[in-house]
Amino acid sequence: MKRVSVVTVRKRLAIVFLCIAVYFVVMFGKLAYVQLISAKDIVAKAEDLWSRDIPFQPERGKIVDRNGDILVENEVAPSLVVVPRQIEDPDYVVEQLTKIISIGEDKLYDHLTKNVSVEAIHPEGRKLTKEQTEQIRTLNLPGLYLAEDSKRYYPYDEQLAHVLGFTGIDNQGLMGLEASYDDVLSGEEGALSFFSDAKGRRLNDLSNRYTPPEDGKDLSLTIDADIQAIVERELDQAVASYNPDGALAIAMDPNNGEILAMASRPNFHPIDYQSVEPEVYNRNLPVFSTYEPGSTFKIITLASALEEGLVDLEEDSYYDKGHVEVDGARLRCWTNGGHGEQSYLEVVQNSCNPGFVTLGQKVGEERLFTYIDEFGFGEKTGIDLQGESSGIIFDEEQVGPVELATTAFGQGVSVTPIQQVTAVAAAINGGYLYEPYVVKGVKDPITEEMLDEREPTLRQQVISNQTSEEVRNALEHVVALGTGRGAYVEGYRVGGKTGTAQKVGENGQYLENNHIVSFIGFAPADDPEILVYVAVDNPQDTVQFGGVVASPIAGQIIGDALHHKGVPRSDEGIEKDYQWPDVPTVEVPELVGESVNELQQYLTNITIEVEGEGDVVTTQSPESGVKVESGSTVRVYLGEGD
Repeated sequence: MKRVSVVTVRKRLAIVFLCIAVYFVVMFGKLAYVQLISAKDIVAKAEDLWSRDIPFQPERGKIVDRNGDILVENEVAPSLVVVPRQIEDPDYVVEQLTKIISIGEDKLYDHLTKNVSVEAIHPEGRKLTKEQTEQIRTLNLPGLYLAEDSKRYYPYDEQLAHVLGFTGIDNQGLMGLEASYDDVLSGEEGALSFFSDAKGRRLNDLSNRYTPPEDGKDLSLTIDADIQAIVERELDQAVASYNPDGALAIAMDPNNGEILAMASRPNFHPIDYQSVEPEVYNRNLPVFSTYEPGSTFKIITLASALEEGLVDLEEDSYYDKGHVEVDGARLRCWTNGGHGEQSYLEVVQNSCNPGFVTLGQKVGEERLFTYIDEFGFGEKTGIDLQGESSGIIFDEEQVGPVELATTAFGQGVSVTPIQQVTAVAAAINGGYLYEPYVVKGVKDPITEEMLDEREPTLRQQVISNQTSEEVRNALEHVVALGTGRGAYVEGYRVGGKTGTAQKVGENGQYLENNHIVSFIGFAPADDPEILVYVAVDNPQDTVQFGGVVASPIAGQIIGDALHHKGVPRSDEGIEKDYQWPDVPTVEVPELVGESVNELQQYLTNITIEVEGEGDVVTTQSPESGVKVESGSTVRVYLGEGD
C-alpha cells in the first residue's frame, strides 16, 4: 500500500482551499458587479419585461393672436386602451362598451382578445366625450384604461381656418400652421407604467411609474383676432349678397409685412374638415390662387413711371378717345367713348386703360419689367404658409408692344393676392419691400415668455420715399374722386385702387360676364397703418366692377379696423365727390341740453330715437360732430334738466 506523505497532503489541501478562495472571490466580485454596477440595467430590463405602458399624450401647444387671445387650444378627450390579458369576461365587456362607443361587436372582441400587452381601441375609442368617459369609469372593469388625451378646440369656430389648418386623430398637424409648425406644437409623449406577470396579471405590490408628457410650445401670430372677425363678417355678407364662386381678403401692416387677417370663401370648420371637398381646405386662396390682377396692378405701373420721373400727374395730360392702337391691336377703355382730356392724375382716378398704356410705353419694356421683378412678382413672397404659388410673368423674349401695353394695365400676367398686397405695401410705405409673415414667434406655455421671436425681413427699397408719397396722394384721389369712392370712410383718409379682371376659360379664351372684382386700399393715406385687399370671384346679380362690389367691402373693413386700432379721425384729406347712388353725409348736431320740444327742428337730415324719461337730452349717440349718412338714426337719452 502506497503511503502519501504529509507534505503532499498539505499541498493538495492548499490547492483545494486556494480554488475555494478563488471561487468565492469570483462569486463575490460577480455579486458586487451585479449589485453595484449592473443593478440599474438589470432592473430596467426586468421592468421592461414586466411593465405595460398606458400612453399619455402631451398637451399640444396653443395658437394665439398678437394680443394673446387664444385662436386654438385643447380640451380634455381621453382615449380608451385595454390590457387583453386582464379582461376576465370579453363577452360582457363587449356588451357594455358597445353601448358607449360606436364600434362593431366583432371588431371590439378582436381588440379585447388580441395577444398583445396593450391595445388601443382605434379610432372608435379615441377622443371620447365627457359622457363616454364617465360611463366607462362607472363600469370599473379590469383591463380597461383611460389614457390622457386631448383634442383641438377653436374658440372662433371657422375663422382663420385656412391659415390655422387642422390636426388628425393622433394630434398630428395635417394642414396649415398645424402642419408646418407641428414639431413646435406637438411636444413629447409620456406614459403611465404598471407591472404584470407573464400571464398579464397586475402586480399590485409594485407601484406604478408615471413619466409625464412634455407639452408643446405655443405659437404666437401676427393676426389680430378682432380684425380677423371684421374680415370674416364682411366676406360672409359678400357671399350672402352676391353668391360668388369664391372670395378672399387680406389685411396687412404695410410697414413690416405682418399679416393682420386672412380669409377665404368657401370656408370650413377645422374640426369637421372631412365634410368638405379637399379643394376647399387645400386652397388658402390668398396665397394659392393666381389670376390676372386687372387695374390693381396699375399701381406698379404708376410707381415705376413716377420713380423714373417720366410724368407729372398734375401738369401732364392725356386725351382718351376710348381706345388705343398698339401694333395692330385695339385696346379699349372700360367706358364707351373714353374720358376725353385728362391730367394723368385723372387717368389714375378714372382707371383709364389707354392712359396707363402710354405710361407703360414711357417706362419701356426693360425698365417696367425690372420694376415688376423688384416688386416681387413672378416669385414666391416667402410667406410662412403652405401652398404658395409664384404667379406667371412674361419672359423678356415673349414681350412685344402688345404685351407691354396689356401688362401696364394688369392684363396678360398672373399674380397671387399676397404678391399684390406685398408689392402695394412697398409702393405706399416709402418703397420698402418686406417679406410677409403670420408667425410672430414661439412662446413658453407656462411662463408665456417669447422663446423665439421673428423680426421683419426687409428685402430691398424699390422706390424712393418721395415717389411713394406721390403714389399715396394719387390713390387717395381714386377713393375720394374716382372709381374707388365705395371705399371712402368718413373721418379717415383712404387711398386705393379698384380692379376688374376677366377670367380665362379652359380653352384659353376670356369668359363672358365672369370677372374677379377687387379692391386694394390703405389708411390713413398720409401715414398708412393698414392695407386691405378684397377680391370677389364672379359675383351674381350685380354689375361686375371692383368699384361696385369690392370697394365698399374693403372700406367697411378699413373703417372698422381703424376704429378697433384706436386711430384718431381726421378732418384733413380730400372731400368725397358724391355721385348717384352715393348717400351724402351730414354732421350730427349737438343735441345735449335740448328740450324734447326742440328736437323737431333737427329731423330734416336725421332720424331721432328717444329713450328714457325726462324733459331734456342728457346724452346722445353718435356724439356731435360725427358725420353720418343722411337719414341715419341718432339716439338720445332724456333726463331731468338743471
